[in-house]
Amino acid sequence: MVIRVFIASSSGSLAVKKNQQAVVGFLEANRISFEEVDITMLEEQRLWMYQNIPADKRPEKGNPLPPQIFNEAVYCGDYEDFFQSKETNTVLSFLRLSAKPSVKDSES
Repeated sequence: MVIRVFIASSSGSLAVKKNQQAVVGFLEANRISFEEVDITMLEEQRLWMYQNIPADKRPEKGNPLPPQIFNEAVYCGDYEDFFQSKETNTVLSFLRLSAKPSVKDSES
C-alpha cells in the first residue's frame, strides 16, 4: 500500500505550503513510505484527486486544498484530519496502516 500525498508545489498560500511541509515532514521523520503527487504539474492527477474526495469533505465553494492524503485509492483525509490524528496519536489508523511500514531502501 502506498500513501499518496497530493501537494501543490506552486501554491501562493503560505498556509498550504506549511501544511504540506508538516505532513511530508512527519511522514519522513517517522519513516513512513509515501509518494508526493504534485497536482500543479499533473492535470490528470489533480482531476483524479478532486473526483476521489468524498462529497462531504469537499468545500462548499471552490476546490479542496492540498495536502490531501490517500492510501492507494482510499481517501484518508486532508490536513485538518491528519493534524487531529497526530494530536490523538492515531496516525497509523488514519493512514489505514496496520503496522509501521518499512522504508524502501533506494541506496542499494
